[in-house]
Amino acid sequence: MRFHKAESAFFVFIFVILAAGLVMLHAYGYLQSRVDRFTQPSRIADIVYLNRLLFATGVLQATALFFGIFFIYPLIRSQVKEEAKLRVMTESLSARSETLEHAALTDGLTGMQNRRYFDDALKEYIEEFRRVGKPVGLMILDLDHFKQVNDTHGHDVGDEVLRAVAKCLKDMTRYHDVVARLGGEEFAVVAPNMDAELLARFAERIRKAVAGMSVMSGNVRLKITTSVGLAVWNRKETAEDFYRRADRQLYEAKRQGRNRVCA
Repeated sequence: MRFHKAESAFFVFIFVILAAGLVMLHAYGYLQSRVDRFTQPSRIADIVYLNRLLFATGVLQATALFFGIFFIYPLIRSQVKEEAKLRVMTESLSARSETLEHAALTDGLTGMQNRRYFDDALKEYIEEFRRVGKPVGLMILDLDHFKQVNDTHGHDVGDEVLRAVAKCLKDMTRYHDVVARLGGEEFAVVAPNMDAELLARFAERIRKAVAGMSVMSGNVRLKITTSVGLAVWNRKETAEDFYRRADRQLYEAKRQGRNRVCA
């Protein structure tokens, strides 16, 4: 059993009182055994007075010992238990807060980052790369004809498609890229330190990887394609303007026939 520091200090306090009491008890017995050696009235009076002092001190120590054991220690023990409960409660609340924060920034269906996380991350990347003078690439992806998948095969199959695309994006991207589901069938990738040429190649690899996937629905093998809009930050625009520029390129890819990359 482990003791709290306050309890340990209390036990030391009790030990000291007991030790002092034993010393005084010994002194009292020693004086009592030698009273007959002192025959002078003045010395006898001093011995009696000293005995009374030792006795009174012993009574006070016994009172302190009694009060400490039956009043102080229960209070200390109660405070230790309350402190332990508060510690457990604090740890539980902290863990719950982290879980809620994680849930608030994570897409429940795919397990990837959500729109809130994406918006914050895009702003932070822009601020950081503004200082170092490096490019930031952005791609917005939207699955082609996804509504037909839901209408034809049901939302459960649609969810499987979204999870499969999310896994593909995670596998294709780098550890420091931000990959997020923005909502519905729309995804985004923030690719730091990529210029227009590198970003276009990167996006084309992702487009081909998605097009090469197959999602089974019973005996039906579904093929998915995606349209991708690209933009490289011009070091002047805000995160919102940067996103809108990539989004315009996405709509251009849709207008040109889908399953393509536009920059």
